[in-house]
Amino acid sequence: MTTRPALILALLLLLLTAAVAQAQTIRWNMANEYPATSIQGEADARFAREVGERTGGRIQIVHQYDASSGIRSKDMVTAIARGTLPIGNTFMGALGAVEPVFVLPSLPFLASSREEARALAEVARPAYERALARHNQRLLFLSPWPAAGLWAKKPIDSAEALTGLRVRTSDASAVLVFKAAGALPVFISFTDALPLLKTGEIEAVVSAGDGGAGELIAQVLRHFTAIEYAYTMSMVTINADVWRALDPPLQKTVLAVAAEVEAQQWEIMKTRVAANDAMRRAAGVMITTELSPEYRRVLRAAGQVAVDDWVQKMGAEAAPILDAYRKRLSRP
Repeated sequence: MTTRPALILALLLLLLTAAVAQAQTIRWNMANEYPATSIQGEADARFAREVGERTGGRIQIVHQYDASSGIRSKDMVTAIARGTLPIGNTFMGALGAVEPVFVLPSLPFLASSREEARALAEVARPAYERALARHNQRLLFLSPWPAAGLWAKKPIDSAEALTGLRVRTSDASAVLVFKAAGALPVFISFTDALPLLKTGEIEAVVSAGDGGAGELIAQVLRHFTAIEYAYTMSMVTINADVWRALDPPLQKTVLAVAAEVEAQQWEIMKTRVAANDAMRRAAGVMITTELSPEYRRVLRAAGQVAVDDWVQKMGAEAAPILDAYRKRLSRP
């Protein structure tokens, strides 16, 4: 028969074991200003699930979608650097005021296909890593968006249709582009743009409108003009102090999962545009894909304004990146 002291000892040992296990559990809040059903939200979910499973529950990630953390992409790198957040998914185009190199994937018409966007990401990755190191964090993975287009209440299929249009852009470089094209652009976060659309303060949105993000836009804007503006990029980064606190086996596991998720994101891009187009049509959104040569000329001329501005801000660092990218594209 088990004695009372033995029962008490067993209970204490059980509680101690549970306490140790609890102490060893690492919990990260992961912020993202986009919905869970966007291509970025889905990447976050896969990353968290795989990390949790492969670490035996040692690392648990809690999602904060739709800017529920209160932090937009433009402030994410700063928040992670300070340790306000341990980890986050950040739209890179919003970070021009932090480091100009992050604007690179958002430059208009620089990459005109999934393959070109991937080549640009591979060439620029070391520059992104160096910039992040200056802000006390580590890059875990890059995650592309489908090409951005113009959402509005009518087709924006000519330079005349752009003139005077109050349009939301996702980054400061796009402000330069659409201003040069005759529109009235404003740079605000996706989350903050939605109420302004409903009140009519802005009339159009430059966005991929991917997944749940597109569903939200489609509630107000029923036309999508596929101008193939840019294959923009988001990135998942982690605070460097949080990273260094992980033991090497955990670091290895997290990096392995991150590499797999990044590769999966590029594969998903092969069918994502068709899936988004189907969603748009189901929501009653009209899609315009045929643009006149003159309109394309106007857009590209305006786009060069943003490219020139980026080159100036990057200084001597711009040419090596662009030269390496062009060299990569010229390979047979």
